Amino acid sequence: MNNNYFIYIWIAIAVVAFAILWKQGQLLRLSNYIQETREELKKCTWPTWAELKGSTLVVMICIALIAIFTIVVDFVFASFVRWVS
Repeated sequence: MNNNYFIYIWIAIAVVAFAILWKQGQLLRLSNYIQETREELKKCTWPTWAELKGSTLVVMICIALIAIFTIVVDFVFASFVRWVS
């Protein structure tokens, strides 16, 4: 029985919040934002599957090169610190 009251309280809070947002016009603003976002997304040029795979490959190669560079620099600095110590 206690659990039902908890659910009813949360439903009441949700209804009150919805009413307040409706009265302030926030729901209309949200609706306009979503509509404008959809319109802008329709104007976008989306990559083809081949372009997407190519770009993904370029990103993976760049990440690998940066990782290798970081490992080499770390090894060089660690060796230098050991040599100085």
